[in-house]
Amino acid sequence: MADVTIKAAYASLVEDDEEGFLFIGFAEGEAEDEPYVLFRQALNGGPVWCEVSDESFGAEDGLERVTRTAKGLEIRIRPEASADFGFAREIGIRIGPDCEDAAPALEALREMLGPVWAETAS
Repeated sequence: MADVTIKAAYASLVEDDEEGFLFIGFAEGEAEDEPYVLFRQALNGGPVWCEVSDESFGAEDGLERVTRTAKGLEIRIRPEASADFGFAREIGIRIGPDCEDAAPALEALREMLGPVWAETAS
């Protein structure tokens, strides 16, 4: 069972040429105080930053495995990075059929994460 679960209503995929980053996010709502998970990587590749609901709860290269399931995503945090995530080791993102922009965000995240990404059988 996940230590933290986000029920995503919105997904986003933003390529910011000015800052030089690709941002992929999943959020429960549009307000600033809504729970979210954000992934960030330089456009030319490199380590992935992940944060959960606040930049204080995140780390670069802190992901052990991200698994796409029928319900959404299961994120496993590396043991040495769990303190950066408030000592969470598992984060769940529930992605229902009404989650706006989920398909392109998931495809981009799969490409971003490379060998960290896994999928369960449907």
